Amino acid sequence: MFDLDGVLVDSEPAWEQVRRQVVAEHGGHWAPDAQLRLMGMSTGEWARYLREDLGVGLPPAMIATLVIERMVARYTDHLPLMPGAVGAVRALAAHWPLGLASSSPPSLIAAALDAASLRTSFVTAMSTEQVARGKPAPDIYLAVADRLGRRPQRCAAVEDSTNGLRSAATAGVQVIAIPQPRYPPDPDALNAARLTLAGLAELTPDTVATLAR
Repeated sequence: MFDLDGVLVDSEPAWEQVRRQVVAEHGGHWAPDAQLRLMGMSTGEWARYLREDLGVGLPPAMIATLVIERMVARYTDHLPLMPGAVGAVRALAAHWPLGLASSSPPSLIAAALDAASLRTSFVTAMSTEQVARGKPAPDIYLAVADRLGRRPQRCAAVEDSTNGLRSAATAGVQVIAIPQPRYPPDPDALNAARLTLAGLAELTPDTVATLAR
């Protein structure tokens, strides 16, 4: 199971830029730890956070629509894939059924997979909008594992952020961490990973197979 933002798509800088713009345009104030707190939240959760904690003077539904529309436009213009993303997904898809467990809304997931020509590589792709709670709650990983027809303990998750790593670990899956230096995860969240890799080039079928041992 793959996370999308920060694992397959180098989207966190874009998310931060777009949200900062919306906050600035609508009377809010950006907090120093805002981006780290936002990573992994579902759409409803981060829209409420922008309104209630950062002071954006719009209803949460309008905030979400505004931010998502700007993100889709960015992906349509240029999808910032992480190095090795397409190769890693296709290599693993040749060995195991893959699922996507993302905090992005369904429209943005679809835009990313279509732009990368990876839609057919995934048996299922789910958003935290489709479960009760966003990351760090385990809901999304439990739901994707169920759709794959596998027990969570027989699945592996590739994650980068604090909330994502905690979500996967709490779900009971085998966690593979590929942390981003710009947004480093908390040490305790990183410690939950069975494997920590420097990049997607190291995410090979042989590497994943070591988890079974």
